[in-house]
Amino acid sequence: MQQLTRKPLFNPHGDADINARRIIGGNTTNLNDFNNMKYPWVSKWYRQAMNNFWIPEEINLAADVKDYPQLSPAERRAYNKILSFLVFLDSIQTANLPSVGEYVTANEVNLCLCIQAFQEAVHSQSYSYMLDTICEPQQRTEVLYQWRSDEHLLRRNTFIGNLYNDFQRNRTPQAFARTLVANYILEGIYFYSGFMFFYNLGRNNKMPGSAQEIRYINRDENTHLWLFSNIIRELRREQPELFTPQLIEEYRSMIREGAEQEIAWGCYVIGDDIPGLSTGMITAYIRYLANLRCRNLGFEPIYDGHDTEPDDCSWVSQYSNANMIKTDFFEARSTAYAKSTALVDDL
Repeated sequence: MQQLTRKPLFNPHGDADINARRIIGGNTTNLNDFNNMKYPWVSKWYRQAMNNFWIPEEINLAADVKDYPQLSPAERRAYNKILSFLVFLDSIQTANLPSVGEYVTANEVNLCLCIQAFQEAVHSQSYSYMLDTICEPQQRTEVLYQWRSDEHLLRRNTFIGNLYNDFQRNRTPQAFARTLVANYILEGIYFYSGFMFFYNLGRNNKMPGSAQEIRYINRDENTHLWLFSNIIRELRREQPELFTPQLIEEYRSMIREGAEQEIAWGCYVIGDDIPGLSTGMITAYIRYLANLRCRNLGFEPIYDGHDTEPDDCSWVSQYSNANMIKTDFFEARSTAYAKSTALVDDL
């Protein structure tokens, strides 16, 4: 089976013609030439991502310190487990993106992956900052490592982790494409019941700082999702053999599995014990997202009757959409450091 070759770092004989540039299998010079990019969407993404810079400690968690002990046992359990899950996801993303970039031969795309890896590290720092602020050190450590001791968490992480590890062992174009889809699932489906939980706390006037941290993270994740959807679509144009009907069905099955795991996780960690949320809401919203993610890649939807955002979940978009919300819900301060127009949120 064909194996991808890691691109050389120093390659004076690489192609200077941008028309010869490819997502994988190209002959790159690794020169970052910002005036000559093959993929026109990269420039807009790069500038938006750079303008999205933020620091976790800028968000005041003083109210959260007071609110956390007052959360119901169900809310506190969900808060802890969801944070454990999210910090692992962003940690593995930080580690995996450079591995993917070693085989991407379009240098402008690698610029985007570098920014994303940095942002994933900031997200991990954000979750740690939240825990450091509201928890005692021993409890903080217990929360951070629940992803290894909770069988539900471990099963979820194993699904994505094994897909990433497969590309470590088998550097084939097919394994690369599956890794891209796995990234797309992580960015576009895996986070969202957790985001719903934090936004639900915020709209009930609980843990406002935590909800605000999540909104900044969500804004970044929207750009990451947009990035990977573009990379996958470019790869499909350049190497259609990686998107045969049989392989597309495999990718759809991956998206279905990711959605079903997110639904099962939401039902387990949130359930019907938290005011404002229900297993029915979680199920309908994640199925809607799975269909939306499929359509954005040009795939057929997975779930019948879930083509529009559920009415009882419209508040999720209101919290997470940077274009719709210009000021902070809690402190009436600007949430958009970006100087340019925000990208259209892919929710």
